[in-house]
Amino acid sequence: MSLAAGFAGGGFWNIMGWIDSLKRAFSSAGDSPRAGTKAMGDRGENLAATYLRQQGMKILQRNYRVGPGEIDIIARLGQTLVFIEVKSRAYDDPAPEDQVDGTKQHQMTKAARSYLSRFGVEPPARFDVVAVLFPPGGREPIIRHTPDAFQATF
Repeated sequence: MSLAAGFAGGGFWNIMGWIDSLKRAFSSAGDSPRAGTKAMGDRGENLAATYLRQQGMKILQRNYRVGPGEIDIIARLGQTLVFIEVKSRAYDDPAPEDQVDGTKQHQMTKAARSYLSRFGVEPPARFDVVAVLFPPGGREPIIRHTPDAFQATF
């Protein structure tokens, strides 16, 4: 089959129509695939914050940034400050919790140190990870909380 015959059969135009539909989907999600990922992340952080409140935590701050480090949620449980990384995914392989690697732990530790420098004394603190999974088919999200997921790297 010649290239011209393939185009005449609609193959090329079918692909172009598919590409156009993808462009429309991304533009409605904020003009890029990254916008869809950010929307999922924002939704996951909101669900995580609600879950943590239900567990008795008081949310002190969200999206605390300093230098290259960021902490998604800073909460208090009793006298303990809890620094929380939220990982939102549509899949569970690899597990979102496992994606909080040494580099991310170190960045969170540095940001936590900055946050703790506001106090005259350092209160007890820990690092938690919350995974939020969005299963296909619009099913309810799954939330997994790992308290004391890692130790500070300072």
